[in-house]
Amino acid sequence: MNININNLKKSFGDTIACDIDNLTIHSGEIFGMVGNNGAGKTTLFRLILDLIKADEGSLNIGDINPAESEEWKNVTGAYIDESFLIEFLTPEEYFSFIGKVCGIKEPTLKERLTKFERFMNGEVTGKKKLIRDMSAGNKQKVGIIAAMLNEPEILILDEPFNFLDPSGQSMLKRILKEYNATTGATIIISSHNLSHTIDISSRIALLEHGRIIKDLANDAGIASQELTEYFENI
Repeated sequence: MNININNLKKSFGDTIACDIDNLTIHSGEIFGMVGNNGAGKTTLFRLILDLIKADEGSLNIGDINPAESEEWKNVTGAYIDESFLIEFLTPEEYFSFIGKVCGIKEPTLKERLTKFERFMNGEVTGKKKLIRDMSAGNKQKVGIIAAMLNEPEILILDEPFNFLDPSGQSMLKRILKEYNATTGATIIISSHNLSHTIDISSRIALLEHGRIIKDLANDAGIASQELTEYFENI
């Protein structure tokens, strides 16, 4: 399922947060977005997820306009930040809640959660701990797992490596690449970690002041040199 963007604009006062003339994120891509703070990555995610309204332009997930229909929610999973969590629940309660919202039966839910056991590393479930009392890294794991429970066709993750330790980062890269390979899902990530983005993305967009200034194929990591040179010279 493609995501098609045309003349999409969003400003906050005098600050341009998104100004994208034309962009198609193709079905089955792992699409990475990189850029310094304020580049517009999170704003674009919030526009895709209908969390904020565009000033101008159009955005469609397949044939669905998220601003006009709720059907996109059936095919999309996302984790942006802790506001997506229900912090007075335990992880088990939160996963159960997500399962009920998505119509996932309990045996299927348990089966899907077993796929993330190594990623959870014995620190997420079985601790009788509320999400609000967990470390930032384990909260992030809860959010990422919850976003994937419905096995979405489109997965959106904002800074997914940010709070994870090196082992968690390595496992997450493997999880995302395997999920993409086995399901053909479209995965969109943003990250300040250039090496991780290059490792997993088939295509990378470089954003600056809300605009895409480079749109690079990344087969076998070929975007690495150009992106490294850009960030070394700004």
